[in-house]
Amino acid sequence: PKEEPASAPAAEETPAPEHPPAEEQHTVPADKPAPVPTAEATPAPEEGPPAPPEEPQAPAPEPKPEKPKAEPPSSPLSLAVEEVSENSVTLTWKAPEQTGRSSLDGYTVEICKDGSTDWTTVNEEPFLSTRYTIRDLGSGDKIHVRVKAVSASGASVPATLEQPVLVREILQLPRIRMPRHLRQTYVRRVGDAVNLMIPFQGKPQPKVIWTKGDQPLDTSRINIRNTEKDTIFYIREAQRSDSGKYELAVRINGAEDKATLDIQVIEPPAPPQNLKLLDVWGFNVALEWSPPVDNGNSEIKGYMVQKSDKKSGKWFTALERCTRTSCTISDLIIGNTYSFRVFAENACGLSEKAAVASGVAHIKKTKTAYQPEKIPQRDMMEPPKFTQPLTDRTTTRGYSTHLFCCVRGFPQPKIIWMKNQMEIREDPKYIAMIEQGVCSLEIRKPSPFDGGIYTCKAVNPLGEASVDCKLDVK
Repeated sequence: PKEEPASAPAAEETPAPEHPPAEEQHTVPADKPAPVPTAEATPAPEEGPPAPPEEPQAPAPEPKPEKPKAEPPSSPLSLAVEEVSENSVTLTWKAPEQTGRSSLDGYTVEICKDGSTDWTTVNEEPFLSTRYTIRDLGSGDKIHVRVKAVSASGASVPATLEQPVLVREILQLPRIRMPRHLRQTYVRRVGDAVNLMIPFQGKPQPKVIWTKGDQPLDTSRINIRNTEKDTIFYIREAQRSDSGKYELAVRINGAEDKATLDIQVIEPPAPPQNLKLLDVWGFNVALEWSPPVDNGNSEIKGYMVQKSDKKSGKWFTALERCTRTSCTISDLIIGNTYSFRVFAENACGLSEKAAVASGVAHIKKTKTAYQPEKIPQRDMMEPPKFTQPLTDRTTTRGYSTHLFCCVRGFPQPKIIWMKNQMEIREDPKYIAMIEQGVCSLEIRKPSPFDGGIYTCKAVNPLGEASVDCKLDVK
């Protein structure tokens, strides 16, 4: 730029032609390479010095910063030690939740000796595997380890192991063998003893750490005794404050295994509140109450409602496990006076006390005057009529059979059964019945002689009707 003002007057003294001849345009690129233009050889334009046309080219990369910067990936998850030997440590982890706009290039593993702040990268190039073995370590060294996720947008916040890893061979990785009944919520009553033994494994001798809410346990209430193969958790008299989730960690160098023990200490609930006698009508009483203030650290399963009449003074259960806070008691006796009480129930049992209704319910005899309803008289008389006839049947010798038909009529018709036009009277072989208009005739263990035409005849004062059928006995 300093030479440009000096070249301007020189260019004015010997101005070059703005449009060179056509011959020169062809000969220059054909015979020789194009000469590199210099500040002295460049002809100055008529409008001004050459600096202004070069200025628009300089801010060309300005639009790039306007684009939003791509965010780097998030930290890898669940970084843990898989195996430790005399001179190596094997790590495992899970992929980060977010990788950003660009895809993940891989991971880098960094180590730092305990007591130092100098982190060194173990792998030269990022790799995509979520398992890596750091080799050539000194036996007995303590190292801190962290892993970063790398993409085109940059490196993530490192995932770091909480504890330094002691480079020493682990013959058996730590593992907690939580008993099956302790994998669910362990429920005990207030005052009961809690004595739990949780086995584990690991060589060399693992370190056992108990915490509750990331805080050490209260040794004045909870006793912990550890052996080579198990840990014992003991509370002499459990209190509701002992409820909660206890974390157990078994650690060897940097490798560890964790488990959670969920303890719930419960007691009977407080009695319900505000038991009211809402209404009394006929033989019924309506009650309503409120849940107890203290549920005993356990969900209320229901309520037990009891009644007591003034004559006997004894309490009887009217409802069990009522899930609502209101109910209706029915089938009370006229003339009796009743009192009511309600217990709350949870997993520990019924509340020690009950809520008693302040009022009593007296079941009075209602005075009603009978007024017969005026019903218009209707002629219900009807001659007999069969709505379902008899059907022909074939039966086997020695097997009882039934004949059925249906009849209607008012007054109720008299039923007469006949065989071959002969009336069947008191014969133990035949049993005739009529119920709700259905007529039946049972023939007990028939023989070929019992075959023939059977007739059912219905008779009342208005007329008669009959149906018949054929019975074959083979």
